[in-house]
Amino acid sequence: MRSPTPSEGLLADEYALEMMRAYWLAGQHRRRVVKEVFFRKAPFGGQLALAVGINQVAQYLAELKLSEEDLEYIAGLGFEPEFVEHLRGLRFTGTMRAVAEGTFVFPGEPIITLVGPIEELTYVEARILNIVNPQTLVATKAFRVVEAAEGDPVLEMGLRRAQGGDAAIYHSRAAYIAGVDSTSNLEAGRLFGIPVKGTHAHALVMLGGDEKEAFRLWAQSQIKLGRNPTFLIDTYDSLRSGLPNAIAVARELGIRIGAIRIDSGDLAYLSKECRRMLDEAGFKDAKIVASGDLDEYVIRDLKLQKAPIDMWGVGTNMVVAADQPSLGGVYKLAAVDENGTWSPRIKISENPEKVTHPGGPKQLIRFRSKETGYYLADLLMLPDEPLPDPDKPFLIFDPVHTWKKTVLRNFTVEDLLLTYIEDGKLLLPDQPPDRVTAAAREWVAVQRKRFYEEIQRLTNPASYKVDLSEPLWRLKMQMLESMARH
Repeated sequence: MRSPTPSEGLLADEYALEMMRAYWLAGQHRRRVVKEVFFRKAPFGGQLALAVGINQVAQYLAELKLSEEDLEYIAGLGFEPEFVEHLRGLRFTGTMRAVAEGTFVFPGEPIITLVGPIEELTYVEARILNIVNPQTLVATKAFRVVEAAEGDPVLEMGLRRAQGGDAAIYHSRAAYIAGVDSTSNLEAGRLFGIPVKGTHAHALVMLGGDEKEAFRLWAQSQIKLGRNPTFLIDTYDSLRSGLPNAIAVARELGIRIGAIRIDSGDLAYLSKECRRMLDEAGFKDAKIVASGDLDEYVIRDLKLQKAPIDMWGVGTNMVVAADQPSLGGVYKLAAVDENGTWSPRIKISENPEKVTHPGGPKQLIRFRSKETGYYLADLLMLPDEPLPDPDKPFLIFDPVHTWKKTVLRNFTVEDLLLTYIEDGKLLLPDQPPDRVTAAAREWVAVQRKRFYEEIQRLTNPASYKVDLSEPLWRLKMQMLESMARH
């Protein structure tokens, strides 16, 4: 079967069309609303997530259009011709404000805020979440892996386990933004300027059955490229044949061993023995690469066991976020335009974490200490509130446990939400994807130094304050009390 080419325009849920039709029939389809993308709980038991996929969302919105084939398919679903004809003019004409690609974000914070006609914001819901949820999840997982590696290079090698080609490419990008050093994915390397690296498979050794001869063939091919070879030594027995054969071939050809790779077995024990054997043979500069179902916890344990591993190859557990397959980001209505004034909306739930923050389009600011340079807290504010004065003490309080108060002094304020699209016009500078990716990666590195290490901890991280301004908190309480009376 020839693989069909998916339509970007039809990457939407069917119920979006049903709701758009209802709005259209009622004459409400152009009513302006505010919708927000956020997640309720940080993944992997952590405190934070890395927002990735933002630029792709902006590009999707700027190019939103249904093709003739799309409209023909929608007509075939039974919608009346007049409605299908109305959809011919579907474009995103609103405004998108969002955090910068790679920004550290926390539960309840609006990663993306859209303002525009209800029909447009309804149609784009599924695709936006489809972009942001997995990429943010994988970036956060990769960030944790990089943290566990403590500065050692990390190679992303998850192409063969990713859920399809599109996921493989964008998840490689997400991992690179988070701090991974290179990828095995050639197309991700081409598109986004990610360094590509690889070693060799067990098949190269198994093809002829003679490990030493296979290593000789491999080394000679690498020498022609001006490289010191990396040998995968665990095809048969790492210590009895693999490493001794690699050492023998290197001596025979008069070359240095770039690295050895261990893909199975007790990585702590094997790496220590291999380090000893390499040093005794005079290859003290040879590196040791470990791979094989690694994640942040395995890497951390190997570090604690003082395994002399220099580089980590991580695939499945990072690229598919094996221990948490979805982020759970949501897209909720926050306000509706009523005669030129934003009327707040709130979703009620018996589960407190599912109660939304009303009003919008909100401001999201981050306080940073002038003394230490570290971030102190985030604050959600209503659109018409003035920014806190950095020259005056500013009181924040926990929105649930309101007796927990903190007075901030000597701080700067960063506005986290940038305007990507205004009145349907894309405001992003026309930069190549590799430059955008590199800038996001640099931003992650900057933030890593500005957040306390305790907040970035893999297990039981310290809490980071994400509070509501007093006007926003009072609005939320008033709406909850009003709902309770009814």
